[in-house]
Amino acid sequence: MAQLETELQLLKTEVINMWTLVNSQLSKARTAFLNFDKDLAREVVLKEKRVNGSELKIDRDCENIFALFCPVAIDLRFLLAVLKINSNLERIGDIAEGIAKYVIDAETPFTEELLKVTRILPMYEEAVHMLEDTQSAFEKEDTVLARSVFKKDDFLDSVNKASNKVLETHLATRPEDTAQALWLLSIIRRLERVGDQTKNVAEEIIFYLEAKVLKHKNKFA
Repeated sequence: MAQLETELQLLKTEVINMWTLVNSQLSKARTAFLNFDKDLAREVVLKEKRVNGSELKIDRDCENIFALFCPVAIDLRFLLAVLKINSNLERIGDIAEGIAKYVIDAETPFTEELLKVTRILPMYEEAVHMLEDTQSAFEKEDTVLARSVFKKDDFLDSVNKASNKVLETHLATRPEDTAQALWLLSIIRRLERVGDQTKNVAEEIIFYLEAKVLKHKNKFA
């Protein structure tokens, strides 16, 4: 089965390349957001086509390996995991594009006070770190690192959960910030979904390596 091993290694390289691209998209969207850089935001939007193309290529390659080699055991789990990870990464790419579009459409930079009270900047930084950690976990086949992502997602959830009340309090004295508050709330919701998608990826890494299904179970089992 030397040919199967070769095909699986090539597929893993493709997935890592897509992961790197999506990481770059999410990080560039963050930089565009921080610096109100519309040109960089447009670059993110344009590169989304590459993410979509990578997703389709990986799906086709998985289908071909299934058809030609009928993999079993850990090879089968790897392919099943890759199919789901591929989908999760494409969705994160969509989210990065969506954030970039907010930057393009916004008329003025977000106020420092709004950025501070919402905690959106540390939230964004944690989301980027989560995605980087899952890529490292996939490359190194490290389930301990994959599990560390679950706890980090708790922070994203807490920021998202608090955002409505925080913005309500802020707007009580600064109603002129209403438009920006709505934009920031939308970005916070998107970052929370990045956390969910990344958590799904971590589950698939653990499934592939340990044959454990963690969905709807205690993630630290």
